Amino acid sequence: MTAYSASSYGQLLAETLPGSIKDDNEYNRVEKIFNGLMKKGEGNLSPEEDRLFDLLADLMESYEAHTLPSLPQTTPANALRFLMEQNDLKQTDMIDIFGNQGNVSKVLQGQRRITIDQAKGLAQRFKVSPVLFI
Repeated sequence: MTAYSASSYGQLLAETLPGSIKDDNEYNRVEKIFNGLMKKGEGNLSPEEDRLFDLLADLMESYEAHTLPSLPQTTPANALRFLMEQNDLKQTDMIDIFGNQGNVSKVLQGQRRITIDQAKGLAQRFKVSPVLFI
């Protein structure tokens, strides 16, 4: 993990005020910040923004786990596999998002994490939240 500046991260936290999400309004506020970071793209986030991105994803996931109907726990790889099956897609159909079939295979086998940019692409393709893949 890349080193980050505690003072810069503290300033970012003070600006965004992340905390335990208690209602839909707070969820929407946090999601807007999360989506703004996602739009910047993975390679364009500072180390502080990267930490904030992970924190917001955790907060949103926790809120969703408590408010959405109980679904079986799944991994990003299992979610992708399920969506590919439901849409009758093969690994080769995912090359535009992952770059090559080897990357798709590694993600589906759980050997490689899905990047922010890939999660964004998958979310657009399948019309789901990118948090599903993070």
